[in-house]
Amino acid sequence: MESIINSHIPPFSLQAYHDGIFKIITEKDVLGKWSILFFYPADFSPVCFNELMGLVEIQDELYQMGGEIYAISTDSQFVHKAWHNESADIQKIQFPMLGDRAGSLCNALGVMAEEESAINPSTFIVNPEGLIKIAEFYNKNVIRLPNELMRKLKAAIFIAAHPGEACPAKWNEGDETIRPSIDLIGKI
Repeated sequence: MESIINSHIPPFSLQAYHDGIFKIITEKDVLGKWSILFFYPADFSPVCFNELMGLVEIQDELYQMGGEIYAISTDSQFVHKAWHNESADIQKIQFPMLGDRAGSLCNALGVMAEEESAINPSTFIVNPEGLIKIAEFYNKNVIRLPNELMRKLKAAIFIAAHPGEACPAKWNEGDETIRPSIDLIGKI
């Protein structure tokens, strides 16, 4: 299996619900900013609701950094709108909710659980050039932590600006980094 890390986000064109309207989102919308592609199994699900509310907690900070979140399921844009209409909490979502009804992007990124015809929860962090820098796949009942996602995004941004450095375990913005070298072998 070929690594997805540092590969380009595949071409796509998906219907989305965002800011009260339907629109088309393509891979071109992802370019030019750090983006989080957040795949989740289904609207109106308690686990997915919990995860999307976690993203709401970090959306303002991400937007201040010039980034974007794209929430993606195989539900249609109409189902996304219906969920917005039904839930005051879901109305807090400021990011586009994409509908991959045909599973084209899901299949291209390997997030479809074929035995269930559903999405495996998955997260991709994509740099402004459209390269996938982080890819994570989860069991459908393991809920993702928004603060950890933001920490990984900040680490990816830091490393992009500081080639040759590495963010150690438990690294947070402002912490010291490591500059890997032969002199450090056996000392860390």
